[in-house]
This record gives sequence, C-alpha cells and structure tokens, in this order.
Amino acid sequence: MNILIVEDDKLTAKQLGALLKKEKYTCDIAYGYKEAQSILDKNSYALILLDWNLGDGDGLVLLEEIREFEIKTPVFMLSANSEVDDRVTVLDSGADDYLCKPYSSVELLARMRALLRRDVKEKTSVIKIADVALDTTSREVFINSQLVELTTAEFDLLEFFMQNKNQVLTRYQLSEHINKDNYSVKHSNLVDVHIKNLRKKLGKKDFILSVRGVGYKIKKSS
Repeated sequence: MNILIVEDDKLTAKQLGALLKKEKYTCDIAYGYKEAQSILDKNSYALILLDWNLGDGDGLVLLEEIREFEIKTPVFMLSANSEVDDRVTVLDSGADDYLCKPYSSVELLARMRALLRRDVKEKTSVIKIADVALDTTSREVFINSQLVELTTAEFDLLEFFMQNKNQVLTRYQLSEHINKDNYSVKHSNLVDVHIKNLRKKLGKKDFILSVRGVGYKIKKSS
C-alpha cells in the first residue's frame, strides 16, 4: 500500500519513511504544505500521515482542503498538540485518527493497520476507470459490460495499476507484484509481454501508458 507522509522536519520524515518501508509499505514524502498539494493533485494513496504544524502552511487547512475536494483517503494526523480541544478540532475537520508526538511506533503501526482495514471494508469491490470495470472479488474485468478474459498475471497487473491510478509503477515493482516469492531479473521482461497482451485484450492502447526508462501508469483522467 502506498502511503503519503506530510512532514516538514526532514529527519522525522525520513525516520518515519524508513519505519514504514521496513513494514513493507511504499512511501512518498512531502516536506511541506505546497509540496503535499502538488503530490496529491497527481497521485492517489491508501493513507495520508499528516503533521499539523508544517513550515510553509497549516496541516489542518490542508486536511480541510482534502475533504473539500472529496478525497476520501484516510488521514492520520500527527501533532505535538495534546489538548483535548485540539483533538476534537482535528477529528471534526475530517481526520480519521489523531496521535500526539512523541508516539510509540508500535501504536502508530497498529492504528494505521486499523484505518487501512476499515477503508478496505468500506470500499466497493469494483474499481472503475473510464469504461473499464474490475471486480476484485469475482476477479472479472468488463469493458462496457462485456467480459474480458484475462490470465491470472494479466488480472493482477491490471488490478495493481487501477489501485494506483496515475502512479508510475516501475518494472521492478510490477515484476515483484506478480512474482512475489520468486522475483528474478528475467521476470522483468515478462511484464512487457503481459502489458502488450493486456493492451490487445482491452482494445485500448492508451489506457496503460509507457513512461520511458521507468515503467508504466494509468492516467487519472482515463
């Protein structure tokens, strides 16, 4: 799962990023209010860890903007502000949880897992982008209600793309995703083959875009 960390203290942000990567999460870091705005305009995340006091802005204002734009991603606010009224203000502004600094890494991870589990339960099993609909429960894909037959690897790749809409995914990430327990360099070539077959079966050559020298992505506007 891809997590966005919004924290202006670079040491704290890097330490938190290292902790999450150790737990097998992927992370992006925004070191301030404006950088977070720019990143959120381009990418989607499973969870946002948001510091209240940012160097170039107010994390609470950013939280309110996130909700105003109907971004439903769970937001976990982290702050040194420990007053009860502060917690109430944050939760009333749309945060899903609040933790005071300094905090226990064990508690942070446990509460993150709870938020992510809750979010998964609340989401529909169908992911839809343009006229492509993917059902994660039945493992079926439809284009304009017409069933498209995919192999296991093709379905896994398409699901990964659609869950990370507008996020550039590297060949390594894609190879690792479909060969979780048996990754090797030779599998990286298979990704290109699978994507070629996916494009053909979907009949939409511009749905999965190539990012030269990096990997592939599905556009947010698709």
